[in-house]
Amino acid sequence: MKFPVSSQQLTQVLAPVMAAVLLGLAANASAAVDVDAANGVLKKNNCTKCHSVDKDKSGPSFKKTAEALKGKPDAEAKLHKHLTTGPMVKVDGAEEKHKVIVATDAELKNVIEYILSR
Repeated sequence: MKFPVSSQQLTQVLAPVMAAVLLGLAANASAAVDVDAANGVLKKNNCTKCHSVDKDKSGPSFKKTAEALKGKPDAEAKLHKHLTTGPMVKVDGAEEKHKVIVATDAELKNVIEYILSR
């Protein structure tokens, strides 16, 4: 069976496609969550007083938060708003204002990606 294109033509078509795929993989690798940095910001802001990765404390676990937001196109925006506006939350049956996180934009983005990746 003969292909309608030569191997040289196939290489000319596939080489740019493969380059684009590899470039995309490299971009994703560089955009990976920095777990240590996220944990540092969370500890600095006392988030771990009320939250943990996999167990509910007075606040939901990061795993529970990630599950609740999974697949939602506005998940990052919702979490960003929650962390930066200090909404009222229930803690042990009482309403109180959620602490506003103190972080740079890059740190905040990393924390949000960290929480959503749990």
